[in-house]
Amino acid sequence: MDRIIEKALGGDHRSIARLITAVESEADSSRKIMQSVYPHTGKAYFIGVTGSPGAGKSTFLDKLISSMMAAGQSIGVIAVDPSSPFTGGAVLGDRLRMQGHSLDPGVFIRSMGSRGSLGGLSRGTYEAALILDACGKDVVLIETVGVGQSEIDIVKIADTVALLLVPGMGDDIQIMKAGIMEIADVFIVNKADRDGSERVVREVNIMLDLQSGKEWRPPVVPTIAESGEGVELAARSLSDHRRYLASSPEGERRKRRRHRLEVEEIVKREIAKIVEKTWDDRISAGILEDLEYRRTDPYTVAGDLLSKVLSG
Repeated sequence: MDRIIEKALGGDHRSIARLITAVESEADSSRKIMQSVYPHTGKAYFIGVTGSPGAGKSTFLDKLISSMMAAGQSIGVIAVDPSSPFTGGAVLGDRLRMQGHSLDPGVFIRSMGSRGSLGGLSRGTYEAALILDACGKDVVLIETVGVGQSEIDIVKIADTVALLLVPGMGDDIQIMKAGIMEIADVFIVNKADRDGSERVVREVNIMLDLQSGKEWRPPVVPTIAESGEGVELAARSLSDHRRYLASSPEGERRKRRRHRLEVEEIVKREIAKIVEKTWDDRISAGILEDLEYRRTDPYTVAGDLLSKVLSG
């Protein structure tokens, strides 16, 4: 594994893929991998791209990658797909929609199954982003499954979040949901050649006008990703937000929040493993029967289980 890590840190895509696979599958080597790569992280910029299914996220990303590569940047892409409920594998195949870049030596694209997880992110998404960071990617683009209350989790790992909206898909209602307006640093109104696009732009701007006390006002950028129209402006808006974070206390706040969440997530994961093992080893069929016949309750059982875990 040491040799694979060394080659990955040198930019070898095949080795990078092997590291991500190991981390995603929670292999025994995953802890060593992350401990080895973490000192090399902190240089890449993480951009989350989210939006309703059918918003054209992958097409937009394809054009955005071209724009960033023209600026000399090396790109990593993590496309989080809905998982097969049977295999846990990614089923949409975003690489097919970005096939123009799939063989480009400056671009690494990886689809990851969400495995039914909340937040539209797989458990290994952040670790994969860190691996790409450590292995020399300047920008890591993270495309999530969809948009909604659960997808707000993208904020936990992205420096900048781009929210794609599309006219005629109810997005004017979608953005009013609690939390959705707050997650976006840049609004992209894609498929702007459709009827109603100007109305979506106008309504987003009206809602932004109602917000107060924020230093950064998210730009609202109309695009037609299919033709590439507006994508350069979107790329500049993302760069503008990066510069804003670099010169604002908000940038440092986001970094500290991410570091805290890193530790919290690892602790939760390790506790979950211990609880699962303790359940397998110590919880008898009799307790399950007691629950079935309401002779006890899950809160009491959980409390007893937690006590056993904490007592070692």
